[in-house]
This record gives sequence, structure tokens and C-alpha cells, in this order.
Amino acid sequence: MTSLWRIFFSAAAIALAAQAQGTIKGSVMLTDSANGAVQHKRDYSNVAVWLDSSTRSAAPHSARKHAVMLQKDKRFTPHLLVVECGTNIDFPNQDPIFHNAFSNFDGQLFDIGLYPPGTSRTVKFDRPGIVRVFCNIHASMSAVIIAVNSPYFTTTQADGSFAIHDIEPGAYILHFFHERALPETLDHLTRAITVSADSLNLGPVSISEAGYLPSPHANKFGTSYPEASPKYGVADR
Repeated sequence: MTSLWRIFFSAAAIALAAQAQGTIKGSVMLTDSANGAVQHKRDYSNVAVWLDSSTRSAAPHSARKHAVMLQKDKRFTPHLLVVECGTNIDFPNQDPIFHNAFSNFDGQLFDIGLYPPGTSRTVKFDRPGIVRVFCNIHASMSAVIIAVNSPYFTTTQADGSFAIHDIEPGAYILHFFHERALPETLDHLTRAITVSADSLNLGPVSISEAGYLPSPHANKFGTSYPEASPKYGVADR
């Protein structure tokens, strides 16, 4: 009987240990910004935060994972989307005009072609990287997709706060990404952390936008955007 109780309690202890998960939280402040929303509204949203680990193999790519980047009012929504590698992202067109989402930057290269209102296209993001997304018809449309080899990621709220829950305890590398921060600024923020079964408060993190210079982008052919087309909608400049 005693042996049975020992087996029971040992199994229960193992189960509880397996269920013990950690949390990290913190806040981001954007500094040196010329952006109106940051200056006047203190909007610190759209900063990506994620963990990865060199001691764990990447999660298998699964076609069952889905996310959505909506095209409406000549905008991509959300503007910043973080997904795990292997995720299929749908690009529904809910505008009364044609769209053509594409990316020819580092990361996932894709071109889903011109497609009409009320339809959608899907791209599987199966490699890690920062993907800058544009529309070949409307120059003002842009978004960022980040594919990571990790299930542990989030984006900041408007007040800059963030939290990642249900993290398996262990050693990780913490990453930040903000589209108006220089690569060297983001590299300086990358660091190793250890996650336990408790909550880890990282405290405030300051991300400077100093040195950022917005620049126009080309269309998918590498040339300037054409003039307005009444068939496909206005090519914004």
C-alpha cells in the first residue's frame, strides 16, 4: 500500500512540474521619435517581443496554424503581425478595389498577384525573418510580418506593456523589433534571460528611433509606382 501511495504522489509531483510554466512581462518606451502618435499620444504599440532558444530544436512547421492580415480602407491590419514559422497567413481583400500584396525584402519573398474585392490569398510563412509587406497598386500601404522559430511572442500595447505567458522554463534569447529603430539599436537590446516557473518582470525597456529616416519604396518590379489607374484603384503616393 505504501508503495502505491509513493507511486501516486511521485506521478502527481511529475505532473505538477510538467505544468509549471513561466511568464515574462515588461514595458517599452519609444524615444527620439518624430512620429506624431508617439510624440502626442505616447503610443508605444507595434513593438514585437519574442524568445528563442538555441538549446531547443525549432518547432515543426504546421499547416494547421492560421493568421489573418486584412486589407481594408487601403490599409493592412494589423500593421505588425508576429507568427510562428509554418503559419499560413490569409490576405483577404475587403476593399472595393484590387490589391496585390508582395514582399521582395529579406525573409519570406512572395507575390500573391492582383486579385479582386471579396477574395483572399494565402501564403505559408515557413522561414524565420522580418518581412516588409507592400501593395503593388497602392504605395501608401505597408506592414511588417515577423516569422519566428518559437511559440513565445507578443506585441506591445499602446502603453508599451507586454507579457508572454506559459513559457517552458529554461534559457532563452530575448529579442525586440521596432520598424523605426536601427538594427544596431535592436541588436543592443538582444540578451539572454532565464525563465523559471515564476513571473519575471523585465522592467522598462527604452527603444530609440534616433537615426531613422523614412524612405519611399519601389513596386514589386523595382521601379516607381505608376500613376492612378481607374481600373485597379488609386496608386497613392
